[in-house]
Amino acid sequence: MRKLSNNELERKSIEDFKQSEKTPISIILDDIRSLHNIGSVFRTSDAFLIEKIYLCGITATPPNKEIHKTALGATETVAWEYQKDVLTLIEDLKKEHTLVYAVEQVEHAIFLDNFIPKSNKKYALVFGNEVFGVSQDAIKLCDGCIEIPQLGTKHSLNISVSTGIVVWDLFQKLKKDL
Repeated sequence: MRKLSNNELERKSIEDFKQSEKTPISIILDDIRSLHNIGSVFRTSDAFLIEKIYLCGITATPPNKEIHKTALGATETVAWEYQKDVLTLIEDLKKEHTLVYAVEQVEHAIFLDNFIPKSNKKYALVFGNEVFGVSQDAIKLCDGCIEIPQLGTKHSLNISVSTGIVVWDLFQKLKKDL
C-alpha cells in the first residue's frame, strides 16, 4: 500500500462542490458554544455533500478565525444560514416536508443502527448544546429522536463526533438507494 498524495485524491473545486447533487440531509446546530465543534461539523458536512447547515441561537457564524481553523475552507463550500430561533426553523422545515430528527437520548428514541431513512425524503438533524443537549421544546417539535447506542460509563459524545457518526450512518444507508 502507498499513501495517496493530495493531487491523487480528485478533490472537487468549490464550484464543482456547489454544483454537485447533495445528500438530502441538513444539520441544525443549536446553541453550540465551541467554535472548533462548529468548524468540525462544516468539515464533516463537506465530506458527505450535506445540503445545508443551520446555525441557531448562540452558535457562532463564519467568517471566524477559530471556525476556519477546523473547517479548513468548508465554510466556503457548504451552504449555511443563521436562524435565531431553532423552534421556528423546525416548524418551517416541517412545512417544507423535511423530516426533522433530534439526535438526543430520550424516551422512545430510535437507536441509530435501527433508523432506516427513506430515499425520497429530506432530513434535518438537530444537534444541541454541549452541556444541555437539544432543548425539550425542540424535541417536542421533531418527528422523532435518534440515539447513538453507547455502552461505556459516559453516555455522552462530543457534538462533532456525534455529527460524524450520525451523518456517516445515514449517508451510507441513503447511498444504497441513490
